[in-house]
Amino acid sequence: MLEKFNVIQPREISLKDHPELNEAWLQEVIANRPEILGLGDLIVKDKERIQPSGGRLDLLLQDVDSLKRYEMEIQLGKTDESHIIRTIEYWDIERKRYPQYEHCAVIVAEDITSRFLNVISLFNGSIPLIALKVTAYEYEGKYFVTFNKILDEVQFGLVEEDEEVKEVTDRNYWIERGTNKTVSIADEGLKLIQEINPNYELKYNKFYIGLARQGIADNFVIFRPQKKITRMEIRLHKSQDIEEFIESSGIDLLDYFPRNRTYRINLKPGDIEKYKEPLITLFKKSLDIDDED
Repeated sequence: MLEKFNVIQPREISLKDHPELNEAWLQEVIANRPEILGLGDLIVKDKERIQPSGGRLDLLLQDVDSLKRYEMEIQLGKTDESHIIRTIEYWDIERKRYPQYEHCAVIVAEDITSRFLNVISLFNGSIPLIALKVTAYEYEGKYFVTFNKILDEVQFGLVEEDEEVKEVTDRNYWIERGTNKTVSIADEGLKLIQEINPNYELKYNKFYIGLARQGIADNFVIFRPQKKITRMEIRLHKSQDIEEFIESSGIDLLDYFPRNRTYRINLKPGDIEKYKEPLITLFKKSLDIDDED
């Protein structure tokens, strides 16, 4: 019965000891099909990227839908200290050269030892680092490889996700911190959001006024009323097109906050009505809604 399922038994091989398959071969395999890494929809930005230190970064990959880059170093056989240092060094160089992107170091090796994991666990959290164990197989003269994520980068929770659990307040709290007029800016913003989806409502927390959709927190936009203005933070990927759109509309753009992936905008009383159309456009972009939907 098993023969009907065409089950094969491939033989695991060592790339380090193989007479023909080498690091350049594996690099080319990844470059041709980066999706096999399991890190998302990636494209190759560069191979053998020359570094100021004189070395070469094996692969620079970038996520198609975001501004995230992966600095990848490949080593056949067992990983070692020089591999770790080189990977982190190249990651650090690239993030300093191109701070507009989010960066993550990626180590690929056939053998990732417990000693290696103990070392990198000491700084994982301050350095975004992924370790992938590559395993190669051979069957009837054909080869295939698998990648197993041994160590993933630490994902930090967003600030408001922690705050909202602990610090629930009410509307009067925010009127005292701001004013009736600045809190009303959040009300007016909610009305625009409800034109897109009527299921949203305001949720009052200690550090911001957030949103809930059918009772569940969904803070793609938050408001922070002050005495004269309300600061609105909207979650969007950093983009020159978006920044040019905001600035050309006349909206007071403050800055981009990478950790929360939000643009911070100052709104005065009357600004919601004044900038109604561009604000609706931004809300739709944040919700990934096409204007034709």
